[in-house]
Amino acid sequence: MTTSVRHSALHHAGPGKAVLLTVLALLLALPFAAKATGMEFYIGVAARVLIFAIAASSLNLILGFGGMVSFGHAAFVGLGAYTVGILMDAGITSAWVSWPLAMLVSAAAAALIGAISLRTRGVYFIMITLAFAQMFYYIVVSLKAYGGDDGLPLTGRSLIASGIDLKDDAHFYWVVLALSVAVMGFLQRCVNSSFGRLLQGTRENEMRMAAVGTRVFLIRWQAFVLAGALAGLAGALLANLNGLVTPHLMHWTQSGQLMIMVIIGGAGALWGGLLGAAGLLILEELLSSYTLHWHMALGVVLLAVVLFAPRGLSGLKRARRQAKETIHG
Repeated sequence: MTTSVRHSALHHAGPGKAVLLTVLALLLALPFAAKATGMEFYIGVAARVLIFAIAASSLNLILGFGGMVSFGHAAFVGLGAYTVGILMDAGITSAWVSWPLAMLVSAAAAALIGAISLRTRGVYFIMITLAFAQMFYYIVVSLKAYGGDDGLPLTGRSLIASGIDLKDDAHFYWVVLALSVAVMGFLQRCVNSSFGRLLQGTRENEMRMAAVGTRVFLIRWQAFVLAGALAGLAGALLANLNGLVTPHLMHWTQSGQLMIMVIIGGAGALWGGLLGAAGLLILEELLSSYTLHWHMALGVVLLAVVLFAPRGLSGLKRARRQAKETIHG
């Protein structure tokens, strides 16, 4: 019974331990290599990739595993960022206070939005999540006490411990890496749990899941709240990385960017958010150094992914294996 469950389409094992340990070792060594080669700038780039990997993975939980196409996910990222910024403006700089509160605020907003939007389906759900996100966007624009449209600059980075100075880019990067590993490990356990299988079941056939007694609305609402909380954590980290919080973090274009990351990485794949964030941001970094019209090249890449790799980057290995089996079969 256990073997059949582990080999089912609902189980997501991810890469092997050897691959994970190798990648983790390389990521841990990245700041040392960057400093040795005089390319410290890429420490910040790597931290940005990991932060957006958390945000994209949180969206993937509801989009890829739950089938909920939310076009307002950036609102939760922005709320997490503004929570840190407002608390720091009030003199509260402890990460142990501001980061959990950022997650709590975003989770509360997700609970409210989810309670309303999840009663709809299809394009109506997309438009309601978009409307809520834009509402929060215009609210923060109107908050002149916190910078309005110009944004709210942070006085520094959050304080986490006496021996860890987050003002140092390497220290901040390692904290972000640790949180990214924790989030990915948590999501792996989540999607492979009974809750995760019920969530994936509602994506595949909502009516059948309801017929066997599954509380579909509750399962989806819980996933929506959880995704909002994780997006809030990403927002808190992004505020510390940028040193500035702006309403642009909540704009619908940011939600679209997160959705593109999920599509490129692979919706419904455990590592889809991470691969998509890495692929998109690294490609953006490379293309923007050559041309101002990098968006056009990015559009071509996205089109190629949709046409030739509908499962995203995470599905390339599986597609290649299936192609070999077809040829030899």
